[in-house]
Amino acid sequence: MSSVPLSLYLALALILFCIGLYGALTKRNIIIVLISIELMLNAVNINLVAFSKFGIMPSITGQIFALFVMAVAAAEVAVGVAILIALYRNRNTVNIDEVNTLKH
Repeated sequence: MSSVPLSLYLALALILFCIGLYGALTKRNIIIVLISIELMLNAVNINLVAFSKFGIMPSITGQIFALFVMAVAAAEVAVGVAILIALYRNRNTVNIDEVNTLKH
């Protein structure tokens, strides 16, 4: 039974992180930016789990850290969507360019 090499995990994480970074830096829609940040966090999770399996001393530590990253990502989405709903109610837009101050 052959195992997937570490380099393929790292390549997948790199691709996901680059897609997320591109979306976070170039898109104007706040929802797309939040999704892009989630992609970057998932790339970090892939790296954590891959290094926990292929590290010098393989252990479950990386998987535990990945669970913490998932919890932080869930909290980030909850706060982000709450801010997004409040912003849409006040400004009727979700474009980053049209929101330059917190005052109405």
